Amino acid sequence: MTRSTFLKTTMAAAGLTATASAAETGGREYVEIRKITLKSPEKQALLETYLRDAAIPALNKLGVSEVGVFLPEKPDGNAVVYLLLRHASLETVAKSADVLSEAAVQQAGAAYLDVTAEEPVYERIESWLTRGIGGMPGVKVPPKGSGLYQLRIYESHSEKAAKKKIEMFDIGELAIFARCGLNAVFFGETIIGPLMPNLTYMLAFADGAAKDAAWNTFRTDPEWARLKTTPGFTDKEIVARITNLLLVPAACSQI
Repeated sequence: MTRSTFLKTTMAAAGLTATASAAETGGREYVEIRKITLKSPEKQALLETYLRDAAIPALNKLGVSEVGVFLPEKPDGNAVVYLLLRHASLETVAKSADVLSEAAVQQAGAAYLDVTAEEPVYERIESWLTRGIGGMPGVKVPPKGSGLYQLRIYESHSEKAAKKKIEMFDIGELAIFARCGLNAVFFGETIIGPLMPNLTYMLAFADGAAKDAAWNTFRTDPEWARLKTTPGFTDKEIVARITNLLLVPAACSQI
């Protein structure tokens, strides 16, 4: 095989892989949320340094772009950090652990990675993986200056009910959100993780006043009043519990 033939074959294979990936996901991105519960607030700086200098550059190189790092707006005593990792395909989900084990990452993150069992950085890392919904298949990076983020989880009592909530967003609620200033970062159906079945999504605001104004506009929107009372779409039929988290971006966040 000549060099030119080899290159053509390789490029064709890469194109087929990309096409297959796009077909597999239907153009929808995967968003992974990681919740890191630290041993103490004093460990936060060590984690953020590791993320900034080692983990995030490696993930960016893999293709995991615009990594979000978020902290609770009002810490309640538990030191918690949330990561938002966007994946174009399941391949980067699988490869991310390997990338973070590479020698360059291990060296750059030694202060974090080489801690002893007596001085751990965190209690535990929890993770869940979501897939974009039809009406919002991918992540929309918010404008610069977004200072407050809202992470919401809608649990449902059955898989069918959870699909109805997604349908509700697809057929109208997403448009109402956009019109009212509820700026969506992502909407994802959880496919692996806790609290299933659920829909997880994130909103971005300039600040708390902008958040309150947007939600007040939403609550009084005539189209929302009609949609939320439509049989099959009422909360009592399709939503079992809502978790609401207010977060702010860490200094190392790319979102």
